[in-house]
Formats: sequence, structure tokens, C-alpha cells
Amino acid sequence: MKEKLIVIVGPTAVGKTALGVKLAQKYGGEIISGDSMQVYKEMDIGTAKVTEEEQEGVPHYLIDIKNPNESFSVAEFQERCVPLITNINRNKKIPLLVGGTGLYVNAIIKQYQFEAMPTDETYRQELEQLATSVGNHELHNMLEKVDPQAAKSIHPNNLRRVIRALEVTKATGIPFSKQQTAEDSESPYDYVMIGLTMDRQKLYERIDDRVDLMMEQGLIKEVKFLYERGIRDCQSVQAIGYKEIYEFLEGSATLEEAVDKLKQNSRRYAKRQLTWFRNKTNTTWFDVSAGMNQQTFNEICLFIEGEFPSLSN
Repeated sequence: MKEKLIVIVGPTAVGKTALGVKLAQKYGGEIISGDSMQVYKEMDIGTAKVTEEEQEGVPHYLIDIKNPNESFSVAEFQERCVPLITNINRNKKIPLLVGGTGLYVNAIIKQYQFEAMPTDETYRQELEQLATSVGNHELHNMLEKVDPQAAKSIHPNNLRRVIRALEVTKATGIPFSKQQTAEDSESPYDYVMIGLTMDRQKLYERIDDRVDLMMEQGLIKEVKFLYERGIRDCQSVQAIGYKEIYEFLEGSATLEEAVDKLKQNSRRYAKRQLTWFRNKTNTTWFDVSAGMNQQTFNEICLFIEGEFPSLSN
């Protein structure tokens, strides 16, 4: 018997968190965050982290497990997530994996195999210095020559990932993309995958409203706290919501420019999320343009119970 798993995906600000809590309450579930940034302590507003009040007593996992100056990888996420799914099932509960980080979700449902990859600190420092002198795109061009597949999947501005791919390829002689993952043909889980979507213009309005709310809640104060502690060049503060405010604090952008850029980057991220989940997952989509009304919630429940008849009892 495979372990059961309910997965909820979709773009930022679409309403995944609230649905996860509602379904967990209905089916006796516990929630595992599938968000790559909510793992960080002291980064609550900018990551739209679920509050204790919003959790409504439902246990949540993989939130606030890292300090802002620590790195976190998809391999570590998988390492932490898999035992949680097992334990929740063992306790006769249903695990709900809720989040918008596509690679993290796929690492679980497709059982990616991550090999231990070597490091080369000297070469990495050389690449970091090279990036400073000639720019990120030049390093991305280097990666494209040795591993076109990795270059295609890694954005030129994701410098840390580009450098890591070059470092591993040099150390092993094998392209990073060949080592990164290997998928089993069959998922280890008996899972259902629910996607939330809505009218694009309405989603963008929700994103803009969410950014305005973040500003009211004290996003600048939250980011300034990290900035003044000297948190720089870390994975955490490269996140949308932090890097834009950093530009304001550093004086390279006005506050208005930073907020506009934050909204724009969030909208673009939402678009990328939708594309990822539609192209790389077997998701059943539910339109929540009219909000999560009772009819839509009932449709989602019927879908789940159709896949997991034991939950309809």
C-alpha cells in the first residue's frame, strides 16, 4: 500500500494556504509547506508565511527551520519531507503538501534521486570573482557550452545555481544536469494533485494588493532588520520581496521603484509557476476566480474522495 498524499499547487496569492487548512480540518490532515522561502525564520511578511491564527490549530511542518544566513536545497527538502509524509500516514492522518515551489513538489511526487556532489571552493571563488568583473551572463554562457540542458533550466541571474553547476561539472567531468536528478517512472505515493487558478487580471490584482498589505504590515522593517545584521549574498534575501527592498536600502532604487518592481516580479513569478505546473505535473485544476466558494470547495472534496474513497466515510 502506497502512502497517501494530497498536493495543492498554484501561483502565489491564489489561496493555497487557506484551502490547505480547510481540507486538513475536513479530512484530519496535517500540512507540509512546499515553499522554498517559508523555511526561513524572521522572514514572515515577505514570504506571506502562514500565521498561527491562519493555521487554525492544524499542524504545519517545514516552516521556520533555517536561519536567514543558511542555505536550503531541494535535496534537503526531500530529505526532511519524506519522513514527515510517512509519520503522518502512520498516525492515520492525511498529509497535505502545500506550496508553489515546483521543483520541491516534483522532488517528492517523482522521487528525484539526488547524488552527493563534490565541492571545489577555490574554483567557486574564481567564478564569483569572474561574475563580478564580466557579469552573470558570461558565466551562463560558460555553462551553456559545457551543459546546455542545465543552462536552459537555470536563469542567468541565479548566479549561485550557475556557479554550482559549473563547479560540479568541472569536479566530476559529468554534466550537472545528468547528475542532478533521476526520476522513477512511478510515483512512490498514492497522491492527488489539486491546482488553483484564476483569471489572470484578477490574480495580478490580488498580488498587487498583497504587496500593499505587506508594506502596511511592516515589510521594510522586516527587511531592514536582516540588512542591518549584514545578511548579504545569501539564498534567503535573493527572494522576491527582499531583494527589491534591499535595493531601496542600498540607495539604488527609490521606495516607489522598489515596490513597483516587487509587484512586477511577483506577477512574473506567478506566471512562471502556472507554466511549470501545467507542463511538468499531472494537476487537476480548479478555477477560483469567484473566490473559494462552497460550490468550488465541494467540487474539490468530491474529486479527492473519488481518488481516496476512504475519506468519504
